[in-house]
Amino acid sequence: MGRTRRIDESGHGPDKARNCTIAAAFVEAVHLSILLSSARFETTVTDPAHLPGPDGDARTGAGGISEAAFVGRSNAGKSSAINVLCNRKRLAFSSRTPGRTQALNFFALGPADAPVAARLVDTPGYGFASAPLAVKRGWDRLAGQYLAQRPALRGVVLVLDIRRGLTALDRELLQWIAADVPLLVLASKADKLAHGQRITALRELGTVLQDAAGPAGCSLLGFSATRRLGVDEARAVITGWLTEDQNPGGDAPADAGKETEPEDA
Repeated sequence: MGRTRRIDESGHGPDKARNCTIAAAFVEAVHLSILLSSARFETTVTDPAHLPGPDGDARTGAGGISEAAFVGRSNAGKSSAINVLCNRKRLAFSSRTPGRTQALNFFALGPADAPVAARLVDTPGYGFASAPLAVKRGWDRLAGQYLAQRPALRGVVLVLDIRRGLTALDRELLQWIAADVPLLVLASKADKLAHGQRITALRELGTVLQDAAGPAGCSLLGFSATRRLGVDEARAVITGWLTEDQNPGGDAPADAGKETEPEDA
């Protein structure tokens, strides 16, 4: 059973859903956006044997450049989430045939004239009903193996529609993620729900994730790309993963564990 931490945006006090603890571990939003705003396309991979390595060329083995991966069902809002987090309009985009494009898109972070500092990885959407079986097996072979075996993977962002909750296919995907990799769940399209409905949905989702998340635990955040709800908090979590090696020990900021009340976008 994993640990679920809901990054609160309700302003209505601690969340009492089981052992779900509201905490905040983020600093000034402008500072945190710098790394993600430097994102630029690096490469597309369709074969696990061609994954980039620490030197940016053929995969040579363990670790090196930290990576954060984005996963989600087709049409869950994954591309929109990547674009708003990176302050870009067309960095990531959805396929015209959702669920059929089987490729990992790598985006380099850091100054363009310097070695790659970190990477974001956009995985193919999954769970599209009309996708043939061969395509679904292709997802397992490519994205599944990446999530389970990639040494450089520091965290996974699961984008799901808050109105649908955690589906059976989402649960299957969570089984691919290596046990020591933390998870951030972005409950997207949160602006489609009234404030009270959103808080209820997040509490219910947090309870479900207690059982579904791996031992590394997960954070849960209400999110809206169109209204920029949860953008700063999500940037903080992702940036923390990617810069963890620069802060050995992973000590939490002084405000960790305190309830926060970011403004509702």
